[in-house]
Amino acid sequence: MIDICNDVEKALADILSYWTNKMPDQVNGGFIGKIDVFEQLDLEAPKGAVLNARILWAFSAAFIHTHNPVYKEMADRAYRYIINHFIDGKFGGVYWTVTSEGKPLETKKQIYALSFTIYGLAEYYKITQDEDVLEAGVKLFNAIETHSFDKDRGGYFEAFNRDWSPMEDLRLSRKDVNEKKTMNTHLHILEAYTNLYKVNKDEQVHVKIKGLLDSFYKHIINPETMHLNLFMNEEWQVSGSGISYGHDIEASWLLLEAAQLLGEQPLINQFKELAIRLTEAAVQGLEKDGSLIYEYFPESGKFNKERHWWVQAEALVGFLNAWELTGKQEYFNYFSSCWRFINQYIIDKEEGEWFWGVDEDLLIMKGEDKAGLWKCPYHNARACIEILNRLLNKRIPSQPH
Repeated sequence: MIDICNDVEKALADILSYWTNKMPDQVNGGFIGKIDVFEQLDLEAPKGAVLNARILWAFSAAFIHTHNPVYKEMADRAYRYIINHFIDGKFGGVYWTVTSEGKPLETKKQIYALSFTIYGLAEYYKITQDEDVLEAGVKLFNAIETHSFDKDRGGYFEAFNRDWSPMEDLRLSRKDVNEKKTMNTHLHILEAYTNLYKVNKDEQVHVKIKGLLDSFYKHIINPETMHLNLFMNEEWQVSGSGISYGHDIEASWLLLEAAQLLGEQPLINQFKELAIRLTEAAVQGLEKDGSLIYEYFPESGKFNKERHWWVQAEALVGFLNAWELTGKQEYFNYFSSCWRFINQYIIDKEEGEWFWGVDEDLLIMKGEDKAGLWKCPYHNARACIEILNRLLNKRIPSQPH
């Protein structure tokens, strides 16, 4: 276990070193929008709200963990750029992307992006205690509740035009189903509100977290399969039957974390049980080499056996969480096997950071970014910090069985 912790400490330092040394934009401020798998920087690439919010979260969390002043400097850089370039001063919310020079590009209001900005701001507030930071996060919370919350059926609508008018294409990415409600956005609203509640014990945030947990229980977790429903219309009717193993295992611990924060024992007990059941559903996507595959489509019987970096990172935390809850050695074995796979195939030992992933033949996915709109120091840095906090703080089951 000590060896794993030492490896994880090094992995965290290497991830953050990569972003500190390679990604700051010394010309236009903030961080460069893209670097490919061949380490070629794209200085003209658009800059994304999600990427920059995740950078803000990662360096703020890393500073809390290590007290390394360099990480505070990087968090400061990310915060300044978000406030100066991503916040929409006229209509509220954040732009989806800006140009490499920081001018508004895609001005849609994707609730997913607002959520991650809240998540990053709340973490940054922990290290600054700057009331302007908290106020910026609360404004985004209010924007989501004003424009996105479904007052009739619960849950949150996916996206809007810049002025909050309805828009036709609501998708986060081209591979998604164009539906009004998605599991992914709800999971990260919950994650954002949970982090906001840690620094701002507002009763309205408490109520909204509880409502989100209720939506997951009633509408998003499939009670028969214990996989997550991915896409739904405004009536919560499900579109498609795709399974995302990474989201199953990520939800297993994020939902429980939110319930534990609220401190209501019946809710905690409910989501402890659900954490194990979601974890067991995710186990269906495990390979013998310890990795967790990307997705499965029951209607066609087709698997996508790519091993993406974020799926492996979330598997680490989810399996470790299940071990803590049950004491069952099999979950710790899943955790340690997944770490071995990451160490062998996903971590870039030469250049630093983690590759996007490997394909079914365990070959590096050459067409994906090393850093970009979606590839960031969030899932992997967070996994490292979670592992170290849980193992070094001796959150170890007292009665393994």
